[in-house]
Amino acid sequence: MDIQNIKTLGELKSKGYKSQSVKDELRNNLIKNIKSNINSFEGIIGYENTVIPQVERAILSKHNINLLGLRGQAKTMIARKLIGLLDEYIPIVKASEINDDPLHPISRFAQELIEKHKDDTPIEWLHRKDRFSEKLATPDVSVADLIGDIDPIKAANLKLSYADDRVIHFGMIPRANRCIFVINELPDLQARIQVALFNILQEGDLQIRGFKFRFPMEIQFVFTANPEDYTNRGSIVTPLKDRIGSQILTHYPKNIEIAKDITQQEVKISKEQKHIQVSEIAQLLLEQISFEARKSEYIDVKSGISARLSISAYENLVSTAERRAMINDEDETYIRLADFNGILPAITGKVELLYEGEQEGVEYVAQGLIDKAILSLYNVYFPEIKKLEKEEDKKPYDDIIKWFSENDGLEILDDSPDSLYHEELSKVKPLKQFVENNIKDLSEADLYFYMEMVLWALTIHKKLSKHRFDQGSQFEDLFGDFTKGI
Repeated sequence: MDIQNIKTLGELKSKGYKSQSVKDELRNNLIKNIKSNINSFEGIIGYENTVIPQVERAILSKHNINLLGLRGQAKTMIARKLIGLLDEYIPIVKASEINDDPLHPISRFAQELIEKHKDDTPIEWLHRKDRFSEKLATPDVSVADLIGDIDPIKAANLKLSYADDRVIHFGMIPRANRCIFVINELPDLQARIQVALFNILQEGDLQIRGFKFRFPMEIQFVFTANPEDYTNRGSIVTPLKDRIGSQILTHYPKNIEIAKDITQQEVKISKEQKHIQVSEIAQLLLEQISFEARKSEYIDVKSGISARLSISAYENLVSTAERRAMINDEDETYIRLADFNGILPAITGKVELLYEGEQEGVEYVAQGLIDKAILSLYNVYFPEIKKLEKEEDKKPYDDIIKWFSENDGLEILDDSPDSLYHEELSKVKPLKQFVENNIKDLSEADLYFYMEMVLWALTIHKKLSKHRFDQGSQFEDLFGDFTKGI
């Protein structure tokens, strides 16, 4: 339809335009996409066989939707993707506050305008990107904000009585007529405000103050909520839950590969950082940290470990290597295991600690997550380091430990140039041999990363000692301090 040449109600009628509700729009466009094998939720990773089919069934059922899940589970992103299922343009009565359908006007303004101008009533076209409204629920949200109220200034300017419906100021919901309206963190709305939504959800009409009129609203509601909110900050009142057609549970990525894809999609890396090489093993280790956090005894997992932890940590990791490259005037560099010390700020701000975690301290907990992630991946690539081993048995890492017992150890400085970093690790010849024996066809970057990983794993298992100081880390024989008389 050539919308540029349709500017009046008469021209709209002559083209045979037929109105449909916003829920019908979503349903019909989804049906077209499904039949054409088009992904309506492009960019939503890991939900292909779980959440997305449930959302599609809710749309086909013309339900309002409540997305229930922990933080960082793409609830708002899913809601915003619904914009793509709307018609590209819809006609509205020009200057209408509530997007009146020219063929089915509901406001007094639109009805009087059409009665006066008939087929010459001016119309305009609303693009789908302008048909999405979003409100973060906070305890200070009022009924007037969402629904509307009497506007005394309008009454005074127009010299109207408060009994005249023209003195009404419409809230966010009526202004979202024929649109998608999202309320994030629904439980944070006070119970009396939630009650104001009952009629809109069930009967589809709007009531403001004591006015007798009812506006039949056409709105697709999407709510988001954290299950922990039901007990901590508030709750969704039962009659409201009963009026929401479909409640859909979201979840975190089920495996590291999916988590890695999500992080790669969402990270913001500047073009100046493109020279930083992030190896596959570094990415896997980064994602493993979030998985370890979600089962940590120190962290309140019920509050959620957001996908933003991995995203922020990835950006910190790249920036750590970038800073080191600038200090050493190196054009290219790659991620080292030591660079993971730079992601601690990304972890400490994104976890809620239990009492035991508070006692240990957030930095200790964050460092513990990195250690556990290292051990989880270490056991995939190298022989397991057992806690209880017979002294007489030959262990695959014995030569590494022997080297440290016969030498002064080594220092890995955070900001050392690549040449010095290579030189220091290469001193431990059994270490390099151990890595090459267990992993074949390694790049130079991966070789040194794995060498560091072995050292960290041995220190975590108390086979070696690691001392962290301001400029880096020192690895030594476990009993080195005693033999030196320190």
